[in-house]
Amino acid sequence: MPLRLENQEARNWIVRKIGVIGPGIVGMPMAAMLANAEIREGSPDPARILVVQRESETSGWKVTSINSGVSPIKGIEPALDEIVRKAVDRGLLSATHNSAELWDADVVLVCVQTDKKDLEPDYGPLFSSLEALAQALQNKPSENIPLIVVESTLAPSTLGTLIRDHFASYGLLDGRDVLLGFSPNRVMPGRLVERVRSSDKLVSGLLPVTPRLIKSIYSRIVTEGTLHETNTLTAEIVKTTENAYRDVRIAFSTEISRYCDQLDIDFFQLREAVNQDLNQVDRASKDPNAVPFGGLLVPTVGVGGHCLPKDGILLLWRRIEKGACPPDSLITQARRINDASPAWTLRLTEAVAGDLRNKRVTVLGAAYRFNSEDTRNSPSLVLAKQLLEKEAHVWIHDPYVNREDQNLRRLGLTGFFTNDLAQATCEAEVLIACTGHIDYVRELQTIRQSSPKLFAVVDACNLWSRSDFEPLRYTGIGRGTRAPDKDLVEFVTQGFRIMEYGFARELNDAVQFLNDHHARDSFNRVSYLRVQQLAGTCSTGCRLAEPIPTEPLKPLRGFLPTLVEYASPKTLSVQA
Repeated sequence: MPLRLENQEARNWIVRKIGVIGPGIVGMPMAAMLANAEIREGSPDPARILVVQRESETSGWKVTSINSGVSPIKGIEPALDEIVRKAVDRGLLSATHNSAELWDADVVLVCVQTDKKDLEPDYGPLFSSLEALAQALQNKPSENIPLIVVESTLAPSTLGTLIRDHFASYGLLDGRDVLLGFSPNRVMPGRLVERVRSSDKLVSGLLPVTPRLIKSIYSRIVTEGTLHETNTLTAEIVKTTENAYRDVRIAFSTEISRYCDQLDIDFFQLREAVNQDLNQVDRASKDPNAVPFGGLLVPTVGVGGHCLPKDGILLLWRRIEKGACPPDSLITQARRINDASPAWTLRLTEAVAGDLRNKRVTVLGAAYRFNSEDTRNSPSLVLAKQLLEKEAHVWIHDPYVNREDQNLRRLGLTGFFTNDLAQATCEAEVLIACTGHIDYVRELQTIRQSSPKLFAVVDACNLWSRSDFEPLRYTGIGRGTRAPDKDLVEFVTQGFRIMEYGFARELNDAVQFLNDHHARDSFNRVSYLRVQQLAGTCSTGCRLAEPIPTEPLKPLRGFLPTLVEYASPKTLSVQA
């Protein structure tokens, strides 16, 4: 007998079919691992996993790939290919273009990307999928109450308003006809299976029963991490906060590195000293394939990917909508700083290579992240466009990105792209390393030997060292030669602490605003302490400070980071 609810408790739950909408970097590992886990819930037979991918020019091919036992996710993804192949061979994993096949699903994971348009969410693809799902569920078995889990990032309040209202418009009420849940992903390209298995994960709903049911299913694949039950509004805030705070920390680190570049100071020596003082040390200063999680992060050619460029705006959306966003928001200022990084890299390149007109410049790395094929919002592509505007002759190389990648096509860069490293470097006069693919470390000697005309190298992703290219001209982000003095270390440490307290106050204001306007009952109220605790479970480091006032910081030799200035208590006084 299908799921029934009695006093918000699940009874007689049977899970025979799990749908996964969207086989991207979130949906594909989740689908494959659920199939591999052979979920048995109320039935002796394992649940079948059905992946739904809409028919489209850019992604429709994924259905054939999955049904052939081949993962559509490229790049280096340990274990994923093998898990997909075995699950398909056992008949537990399949894919379709037809959303109507979800009519009898007991659980549906919605893993469709969300975006922003200016200063508000862009939910077009998400709601297109939700509309197709709601239509399919018009034919659901009468006693079935499917569990719908949104894995896509949502602006806080979205599930309890827009998505809840959407299903209600089809006669599908939360708690009666469906159960609406939210479990934001914490995956990372290059480590998808590992991150699903070992990362702590939030499971939430509008009703207390929902996170318990999600936990029952997800505990079969999140075997080394902890599943944290909470309400949806809290989970939405935590997810967007994790990425917003990372974006702010990158921006703060970027401001410091630009100061270091101007004075020929080694940013990475400074980073090690400051992070030691903050007790937030990692290996990323010396290892380009280590994920930074210290206090000061690693500035590069820019911030790309799907999450960081938008999630801060999603966190602030409801305040922006009401005209209640602080004018000196750290989150919006961080976006401006990080968006300017490709242009800063271009200036570094011109400083070491001179006028770039008619020079042959090779950009190494089109993906936004090392060992990945993902080009979404890639700052490498922004830099390539800027180089072309300077009338340079440009090659873009990446070992993992497909030549027909949709973002290359959208930006008109397909004709400048190659997967052939020798082709990209043989005529190169200037080399700009933008993505820390392990291939570029392993192929260093090949790059040197195949580039006889090379005279200048710009390391914009902490990939190499000056000695790797002697006697060529070499520069890079944070690659100064002078050691930082004690005063600078102390100044940056104090600045970081002021910045983190300022972010905490801005977040606390957002929490109070959302409670006042969108917490429907006591279960769905949010506390800053709970947000702080749950954000702290993020494996890439999200230590939120207390929202307390701080003293202003005096400039050092005329330098004061913008984010430190914005974090002054007197400038963050706008009330919700």
